[in-house]
Amino acid sequence: MEKKDSIKIFEDSKIRTLWNNEEEKWYISIVDVIAVLTESKNPQVYWRVLKKRLLAEGNQTVTNCNALKMLAPDGKMRFTDVADTEQLFRLIQSIPSPKAEPFKLWLAQIASERLDEMQDPELTIDRALKEYLELGYSENWINQRLKSIEIRKELTDEWKKRGLKEGMQFATLTNIITKAWSDKTTKEYKILKGLKKENLRDNMTNTELILNMLAEASTKDISQATDPKNFAENKKVAKEGGDVAKVARLALEKKTGKKVVSSLNAKKTLDENKKKLEK
Repeated sequence: MEKKDSIKIFEDSKIRTLWNNEEEKWYISIVDVIAVLTESKNPQVYWRVLKKRLLAEGNQTVTNCNALKMLAPDGKMRFTDVADTEQLFRLIQSIPSPKAEPFKLWLAQIASERLDEMQDPELTIDRALKEYLELGYSENWINQRLKSIEIRKELTDEWKKRGLKEGMQFATLTNIITKAWSDKTTKEYKILKGLKKENLRDNMTNTELILNMLAEASTKDISQATDPKNFAENKKVAKEGGDVAKVARLALEKKTGKKVVSSLNAKKTLDENKKKLEK
């Protein structure tokens, strides 16, 4: 069963979703939906109380809800109650909120968009573009980010062909690549930028993104050329791919006299852009 995590934006609020390719449906975090509709300071408690009441009433929608692992606020993958779009439509009836109707329209829209994207993959890119724009990123940065997604997909497809496992092995190889080109592990890189649960790539500058893309593209190309047979050999390839980008980074830093890897993150960048527009 292939699943794909995603973050959807409703009125500037982030909602965790997961697409199940086998069932061809979205699963959406119920707690995130409750947070949007009720603006509760503790949506987890709100959901526990509501869930208990609905179960006591014999509500079949609650009985059929699943729990799936999603990225929690602490940065870890934790089980959370989810519902598909049909179940959510029913649950929303039990949540008094002036946002209920706009949310239903939004929910119907994302369900329709996913079906359209399955027929036309270019719409997926268009959707990502729109969401980044809504968050305030520049079009130039977004173009780089979308390209980085494409390159990352090519690399992970290559790893899958090699029989590598998603999760720990992918994370280990990614960490090797990052350390090789930036001289920092993924964790060290995130600490430098003041990040916790945020995506590192979403907080890279244009130059950082480009060098990270070079590292991942080089890793994929070297893998295809050398045909690594096991995880140990793939780790060696990951280091070599990262080293290609490190050479470029060092050459650029020598020319400019500036460090490429910086503490600048998306929040700082967007705040600076906002200030410039206000002047």
